[in-house]
Amino acid sequence: MKETMDPTHFAALEAGEAAISPEDLLEQGAIRSDPMAIKYLDDFTEIRAVIDEPVREPESNYDPELRFKDEDEFADDLARWVDSLEPDVDPAKSFVEFEKKNRLTVGKPEAELNARSYEAPEIPELTDAMTRSAVKNAAAAQGGDDAASDPNMQRLMKQTGLDLEQIRRLRLKILNVHRVVNQTRMGKVQSMYYLTVAGNGKGMVGIGEGKSTEPEDAQRQSAANAIRNMVPVVRYEQRTIFGDVKGKIGATELQLMTRPPGFGIRCQHLIYEICKCAGISDIGARVTRARNPMNTVKATMQALLSQKLPEEVARARGKKLVDVRKVYYGGLV
Repeated sequence: MKETMDPTHFAALEAGEAAISPEDLLEQGAIRSDPMAIKYLDDFTEIRAVIDEPVREPESNYDPELRFKDEDEFADDLARWVDSLEPDVDPAKSFVEFEKKNRLTVGKPEAELNARSYEAPEIPELTDAMTRSAVKNAAAAQGGDDAASDPNMQRLMKQTGLDLEQIRRLRLKILNVHRVVNQTRMGKVQSMYYLTVAGNGKGMVGIGEGKSTEPEDAQRQSAANAIRNMVPVVRYEQRTIFGDVKGKIGATELQLMTRPPGFGIRCQHLIYEICKCAGISDIGARVTRARNPMNTVKATMQALLSQKLPEEVARARGKKLVDVRKVYYGGLV
């Protein structure tokens, strides 16, 4: 890094590293749990093969004249091994060592032992948790697991990128159920309507609707649509929202208000379930005018997604944002 960076920039980088105490990193450091976090723990002090970039052998190991030995050359190697065989040595063990050490090519030894190649590296062992889950899902599908072998579940996993264990850990809640009647020339066709919310409790939440003549199909459709529609919701300190926001759908108007730690979720039950799925623990809400359940749920999602981050407001105004609490409390915020 020192060879590629400007000396003044590198000096500023060293000064910044010296100003940060390792004890502060140990006390204040936290493992990220947001969707954009890296899926492995690393201090970025060394290059990982396959993940970052493959570590290749030097260019001098390449030999353009490298070729495989022919039958006569292999016969000569075998004849030399027979001549060098001593009477008190076991021929079987000696032949095993001969096979390990005998070269298969003619040319530079480094070109065969430590070849310089632009081919992709070998596939590493399955150490990633998501890879293990994918293998587990495939094994469960072959073993007769009903959920894993269900074509609807397989399609949902492909569309969302989630594995079976991650989908099972999601929080699902039915918010509204009612009967719908469609008047046709053949008569009245009755069907069931379901409105469901889904979330992982860590900032991802979505709502989905489902309608079918069979209640089970409508419920399954609404749950799958809610999982597909999950979107990230920003949270202040991973517990509340950034400022007061408003939402309006039809005649339903509501306001979501940020609250201090320990306040809890004090609002009606529909907004409560959405906040629980999103991982919001401190919030207040007020619903004015109409209280239609479907419009209330949609207005809540509209309000949560309309939050403005302080960094965005500062950037729009051309200002620099500084959190004075970190200075006042010595970084323990």
